[in-house]
Amino acid sequence: MTDKQWNDLITLIEGKNPGYQPVGFIIDSPWIPGWYGINNIQYYQSDRHWLASNLKAVNLFPDVWFLPGFWSEYGMCTEPSAFGARLKWMEQSLPHAEKVIKNIEDIKDLPVPDVETDGLLPFMINRLRENEEEIKKAGHEIRFAVSRGPLNIASFLMGTTEFMMALAMYPVESEQLIGHITEFICNWLRYQKKCFPSIGGIFILDDLMGFIGEYEFNEYAIPAFRKIFNAFDCRVRFLHNDAQGLITAKHLKDINVNMYNFSFEHSMGEIRELAGEEVVLVGNIPPRDVMAAGTPAQVKEAVKKAANEIKRHNRIIWSVGGGMPQGVKNENIEAFIEGVREYIK
Repeated sequence: MTDKQWNDLITLIEGKNPGYQPVGFIIDSPWIPGWYGINNIQYYQSDRHWLASNLKAVNLFPDVWFLPGFWSEYGMCTEPSAFGARLKWMEQSLPHAEKVIKNIEDIKDLPVPDVETDGLLPFMINRLRENEEEIKKAGHEIRFAVSRGPLNIASFLMGTTEFMMALAMYPVESEQLIGHITEFICNWLRYQKKCFPSIGGIFILDDLMGFIGEYEFNEYAIPAFRKIFNAFDCRVRFLHNDAQGLITAKHLKDINVNMYNFSFEHSMGEIRELAGEEVVLVGNIPPRDVMAAGTPAQVKEAVKKAANEIKRHNRIIWSVGGGMPQGVKNENIEAFIEGVREYIK
């Protein structure tokens, strides 16, 4: 993000009017490689392609806030790699991390990752170091420390079904696993901040928190996420959960979140009522069926519908209900921007 974009984001979080209705999208490897015209392995492997594609996005759409901005990542393999997961790489699909926890007894032997040396983490840091000068030349800074959330990482290490069953059947081991991963995440976030002092925000992505009930949320999610969003003092505490998000929304204050990207299946007004007036909402048109598969006219109509779902248009970043999906064309991004300017004052 540029200095102006970052300062306007802080203005928005403080409840003030930046003078316009901001448009922002979470962009990473599901969208960028295909949009730029390369395959996924080229994107992950090549610093040149990674930098050029991200620069193209910010230069082609200078008024859009791309979040977190110049995201150094390897898809869902990033954090599991630090725990020793075997990684599968495909040219046209997202990479996949194989399970490392085969039995509930394996949890006690899970390694403690060193965030400075283990898995793909050093490559992520080095990519940013190698390209930081070019990022700054383009007028941008590295603003966010980023990680998948503890429940998501647990599901990668164990398997989604197995992890959900463990929450119900093995509460002691589940708490141990989540606590172990939470400690790792906090260390990882702090290390990113240490490497790049320009970081002023934490960005956590966790969809699994949308699959658990109220009891499990209070028992496991709140303590873990509260620690994570307090890993270091920062102005922006951004959570992405585009699964069912109603339980999450009403507990955002409990976990110290002030910016929330949620599922398009929930209306803007519904989430505002649960989250409160202090949280910046990031949403909320359907990413795949409208933003990617729809016409420009349908995109604009979806923006109008989202705008009509909420009475007050303060503390909102207009976006999709999730990350930018594969296949989104420039004309639909332009239609989205036009829709915000036309329908939202």
